[in-house]
Amino acid sequence: MGRKRRTDLPGSGESSESQEAGGGRGGPQRPPAQQQPQPQQPQQQGGYQGGGRGWAPQRGGYGGRGGGGRGVQQQYYGGTPEHQQGRGGQQYQRGGPPRRGGYGGGRGAPSAGGPSRPPAPELHQATQSPYQAATTQPSSYGRQVETLGGASSSSQAPEPTELEVSEQIQQLSIQSEVAPSQEMQPASSKSVRFPLRPGKGSYGTKCIVKANHFFAELPDKDLHQYDVSITPEVTSRGVNRAVMEQLVKLYRESHLGKRLPAYDGRKSLYTAGPLPFASKEFKITLIDEEDGPGSARREREFKVVIKFAARADLHHLGMFLQGRQADAPQEALQVLDIVLRELPTTRYCPVGRSFYSPDLGRRQPLGEGLESWRGFYQSIRPTQMGLSLNIGEQLLNRDVSARPLSDADRVKIKKALRGVKVEVTHRGNMRRKYRISGLTSQATRELTFPVDERGTMKSVVEYFQETYGFVIQHTQWPCLQVGNTQRPNYLPMEVCKIVEGQRYSKRLNERQITALLKVTCQRPQEREYDILQTVHHNAYAEDPYAKEFGIKISEKLAQVEARVLPAPWLKYHDSGREKDCLPQVGQWNMMNKRMVNGGTVNSWICINFARNVQDSVARSFCHELAQMCITSGMAFNPEPVLPVLSGRPDQVERVLKARFHDVMTKLQPHKKELDLLIVILPDNNGSLYGDLKRICETDLGIVSQCCLQKHVYRMSKQYLANVALKINVKVGGRNTVLVDALSRRIPLVSDRPTIIFGADVTHPHPGEDSSPSIAAVVASQDWPEVTKYAGLVCAQAHRQELIQDLYKTWQDPVRGTMHGGMIKELLISFRRATGQKPQRIIFYRDGVSEGQFYQVLLYELDAIRKACASLEPNYQPTVTFVVVQKRHHTRLFANNHHDRHAVDRSGNILPGTVVDSKICHPTEFDFYLCSHAGIQGTSRPAHYHVLWDENKFTADALQSLTNNLCYTYARCTRSVSIVPPAYYAHLAAFRARFYMEPETSDSGSMTSSAVAGRGAGAGARSTRVPGPMLLRGGNPALRRPSPLGSSCPNLCSEGLGLPATRVIAIAHHCKGYGTIAHRPLQRGGWGKGASGEEEEEQGSLSWGCGG
Repeated sequence: MGRKRRTDLPGSGESSESQEAGGGRGGPQRPPAQQQPQPQQPQQQGGYQGGGRGWAPQRGGYGGRGGGGRGVQQQYYGGTPEHQQGRGGQQYQRGGPPRRGGYGGGRGAPSAGGPSRPPAPELHQATQSPYQAATTQPSSYGRQVETLGGASSSSQAPEPTELEVSEQIQQLSIQSEVAPSQEMQPASSKSVRFPLRPGKGSYGTKCIVKANHFFAELPDKDLHQYDVSITPEVTSRGVNRAVMEQLVKLYRESHLGKRLPAYDGRKSLYTAGPLPFASKEFKITLIDEEDGPGSARREREFKVVIKFAARADLHHLGMFLQGRQADAPQEALQVLDIVLRELPTTRYCPVGRSFYSPDLGRRQPLGEGLESWRGFYQSIRPTQMGLSLNIGEQLLNRDVSARPLSDADRVKIKKALRGVKVEVTHRGNMRRKYRISGLTSQATRELTFPVDERGTMKSVVEYFQETYGFVIQHTQWPCLQVGNTQRPNYLPMEVCKIVEGQRYSKRLNERQITALLKVTCQRPQEREYDILQTVHHNAYAEDPYAKEFGIKISEKLAQVEARVLPAPWLKYHDSGREKDCLPQVGQWNMMNKRMVNGGTVNSWICINFARNVQDSVARSFCHELAQMCITSGMAFNPEPVLPVLSGRPDQVERVLKARFHDVMTKLQPHKKELDLLIVILPDNNGSLYGDLKRICETDLGIVSQCCLQKHVYRMSKQYLANVALKINVKVGGRNTVLVDALSRRIPLVSDRPTIIFGADVTHPHPGEDSSPSIAAVVASQDWPEVTKYAGLVCAQAHRQELIQDLYKTWQDPVRGTMHGGMIKELLISFRRATGQKPQRIIFYRDGVSEGQFYQVLLYELDAIRKACASLEPNYQPTVTFVVVQKRHHTRLFANNHHDRHAVDRSGNILPGTVVDSKICHPTEFDFYLCSHAGIQGTSRPAHYHVLWDENKFTADALQSLTNNLCYTYARCTRSVSIVPPAYYAHLAAFRARFYMEPETSDSGSMTSSAVAGRGAGAGARSTRVPGPMLLRGGNPALRRPSPLGSSCPNLCSEGLGLPATRVIAIAHHCKGYGTIAHRPLQRGGWGKGASGEEEEEQGSLSWGCGG
């Protein structure tokens, strides 16, 4: 998890610099109604009144009492026909959802430590009629699998006409079309099936793009699998591979039938055809290079037994790729993957699925002994190969002084070097290698050790002088400890050289990150060329393993059909000169526009922590910022409550609390609250930003806006406009809203009350082995606009990916079983904000790898359903569960880099480019969407994979909704790269890292990523998470937060710079801590909800029953 850059600029990962795009007055005129893809929507019950272009759509006339049922065909997985129940024949209660039949039993979710693919409960979901593979999936796979990733340089060509593009697409389809069977072969009756693709999308402008996927023909060989056992058993794959390499070298011709086997480094061996035996034993001798005492290298003998296990079936893989079988045959894919990894494993340095080498590109120094190597990623499921980077460790070339190391320095060096492999340089050509296990607490000159059985002691300095004639220069340094801790060997640092090519997995500092970004940032055309060069360098046509197994790999990038979805019209306030706007190439600006709902800031102050910013400059900046907020449509008092105050960064807590006390003393007699704190920070502020946010949001309960010193001096209009956008949403305003949302034209969102969730879990940095993971869930709080969000965050077990607090139950001694959790509280909040109960849930889940799909779906969908049922019997809104992935290796390139109409200014594909064929899953509902304009480097499209869909989205409906939502991100005037609810959840989880306060511990390591940089060298620390908090975030009525318990390991928040208006509390139950209920809010609390009835002020929040 990377550290958030310490500034509050809009975008946080997207550029905060909006460009002057043609969304201005000379831009295109808005048509009367934007054309939208028409989904195959279910028949609606009841109707809405109004909902035209007016800003406040009427909510009266919600679905009548007659509520005709809709008989929907359902498909059940893992269950029997007896469990099937229809959903028709129900009536809407007052504004309530259609009641649904109960779910099949046995929905037990896997525990945190459960298997990666647990037995599926009897989940069932409404789906469309059986999948018609022939009409929906272009079988570009045929008998092919994709592998690797590369590119070809583009040539200058005239701009293609629409007819030419259509002919190209048609030709592609004809080339790859293989008529698949109409029926899917059933897999295990126990497994849960992900939704089938409901057809390809057709909305948008068609085009061709290239992807870094290379197709591989499936072999027709008879593949055999053999079990391998090596004794004595070793954990190192490298040793295992060395043993098998020696075995093949010695016995391939005589005993292996001249076959060249592929080995996975563990227990499996694969051959293209049978070996001439069912079981055989071999004796292999290896000469060991490492860690042996004495001068002679050790010889190690191994016994290897190879035994026939099974034949690998490629028939089912072919069926899967043609869309005629639902489950991917993992065993067959694994064989092909291992075969194609054999040669690169011997040539390069393998790390996971990637390979690195200094020969693949120039090595770049990153500072402090680190350098970056180029590499490539390779996978065959279907295989992709993109360029990535490895950090290889070389010499630890810090500047050293003559003084002894301090304890803090010694601890830091010990942590950095533990596990690193070194070779000695004091023995001529005898370059023995050792792995560092620790660092001595004494200096080299003080170290002695016994040299004989009588216990005669000799110093390390004397030993090296007498034995090797080596005079140790830096006797004040500690020695490296190598070998085991019982009998450690001491090596002076100056005789050791770190073996190059070792992966560095610890956290980089900011200078190293900057250097790394410079290396990795490549324009699309350069990256495509590099990928192609890598493929050429790997020479798959000459790969003896690929030849042996009959695998042929294309050397051309896959050409893929794509579509560019149009940008949505955005609504601004009618008092501005431009009332609406059509973004151009993913961006627009605020010129001549006013926020659609301007927030109010009556009382504000400014604190300046940047020593180089004079008070007069700070005053001038605040005045300009206030004017920009007013111009943009906010009600902003131009004068602060108190003058600008300068404070010292090392006294941030004292300064904040003293100034807050002063301002509240002045405001309280007038029954006013502090609406905003503006903070000016130095450009390099270490932990100041995190400390400030923690104090403001968990202690004082105030909205803060941080500005860096360099922007205060520049005072550019563009920067001020972006900061105004952020301030507006923090104080409860709305910047813009989709025109189609106001006119109720968003398919499967506008027709019924719909809540959109975003969820993410961030994990601690590598090396931090005790910090908790943090889960965040946000949810839309307005409908039909879907632009405001509220959020909750919670700490959970270290590196736990399943969100534990989505649904919770606990026993109350008085009230019995209590239900709570993040989903329930956000549903209640939506109910209060809109007066409606959500009848449809769209859940965007970020950060889930494919290996966790089943586990996350089963656990979290079950939690969503239980949370809904805990609010009202039979309350089960329809759910669509979509995983959002950014950490993948697929890249899309323009078919012609010189076609100005096919690329943006950075040379990347146009925002809105969507791909749902060829490189996507053969049968399941997924797509790649590049929703943002590139700024620098090569854009990475987001990958969306639908794991559950009871709302029966068409491809067009879900793709358009996702793309349009990317234009509603509140913190900048650009479309963003992932859907905003997922983006907000990521930001919320990131922010919660700052809430983890350090405390002194003797654990011996710095484990708080929230306070990185604080107190370096100040001793060992660990982290503590404060108890649940009521945080102020967009609700000006709440004065301060109330801690809800001193030792509960969970924490909750809302706001965090999200466009939100509600303060949420969550009633937690934590094992060993009892029930913790929130306190009643005095002002602006739950009071009267949007529905008009009184809400109870108790520990469990009421669902309400009004319409």
